[in-house]
Formats: sequence, C-alpha cells, structure tokens
Amino acid sequence: MNYPLAPWILRGYGFLTLHLVDVAQAEKYIPTDLEIVQVLPGKTIGGIVLGKYEPGSTLTYGELIVVPALVRQGGNIGAWISHIYVDDLNSIAGGHKIWGLPKEEAQFVWQSNGGAMVKQGDRILCDFMPTWQFNLWRQRGQFGTYSSLEQLARFESEAIANLSLISARLDIPASSPFAHMIRTQPWLALRAESLELTVAAPKRVG
Repeated sequence: MNYPLAPWILRGYGFLTLHLVDVAQAEKYIPTDLEIVQVLPGKTIGGIVLGKYEPGSTLTYGELIVVPALVRQGGNIGAWISHIYVDDLNSIAGGHKIWGLPKEEAQFVWQSNGGAMVKQGDRILCDFMPTWQFNLWRQRGQFGTYSSLEQLARFESEAIANLSLISARLDIPASSPFAHMIRTQPWLALRAESLELTVAAPKRVG
C-alpha cells in the first residue's frame, strides 16, 4: 500500500463520547507496562471517537476509534486504542506500519444529520445518532496516545475545531467486539466541526 509518511493532517468533522468503563474490562486490552488511571474506584474513562476526514486531508476516510481507558506511563497520561476501524486501505497500512495501531476495514454509512452507522459486512459495530447541540467556541487541544511498535510508543495529536456540547444516542449491539466494554450511554459528548487534526509520528518510550 502507498501510505503517506507522518505527520498526517486530517480535516473534516468528528464526535467524541466519554464513558465510565470497568477497569476489569479495560485491563484485558492494556499492556502491563501501562497503568490504568482510575477516576472512581474500579472505573476509568473510555470512549468512542468517530471522524469523517474530507478533501484537504492527507487521506480521505471515515474512522471509528475505541478507547478502553486512560493510562499512565512515567508520569504522562494518555489514551490506549483497543479497536480502530477505517474505510481506506492506505490508512490501514499506515496505521499498522507508522503507529502500530490495530486498524481494520469497516464500512461507514453517514447520515444527513451527521450521525453514522459503522459495519463490518452484516455486523453492526455501532450506530451513533446526535440530537441537540449547544455551540461553544473554536478551541485547540493536544493529547497523547500510546501504541505498540515492537515496544511501547507514544504519539502526540493536536486538534483545532469548533466545539459543541451534544446529546447523542450510541447503540452498540451485543455482537460488536467492544460491546462488553462500552456498556453505557455517554456522560459527555462533543461535536467537532471545521476540524483540523495533526497526528505526529510516534516515539518509543519505556
């Protein structure tokens, strides 16, 4: 596959949902050299990221990211990705080779109101439907993510977007690979419009 080198710049829009996740479920996916950050006894923060990257991006594709936990290594907090799905083969190859991410192919059905259903063949992975939104303002943020490239690695992402608080329904069928992990409706959901996301190359840590 002919994938671009990092950094990737991705433009479009996306959604973030945050959930309380049982540590006992999350730790099945977390390497032993990462510590799960507990926000309540036996609970960590996980979530879903759903993005549609449009023309003007390094690659154009849809993406679904599943984060089972916040993690810590050497005093630095970041995210760990347990499942990630895209609809572009070059993105899959780049995800594997550059970042060590477990990208799989899926199909995205985008709705006119911005919602989406993500499928692998006949199996529905999740169905996301936003309802109302409360517009905030354009914000910039940076966050770190851990991955595995033969050894532990970390990469930084920077995003700038017009943010909105939203109410949303997230349906994850029992047959979905992450249904046992994301089992509640989001306690916080955000929409990012006019999104510009820069994903840097990873650096080995630990």
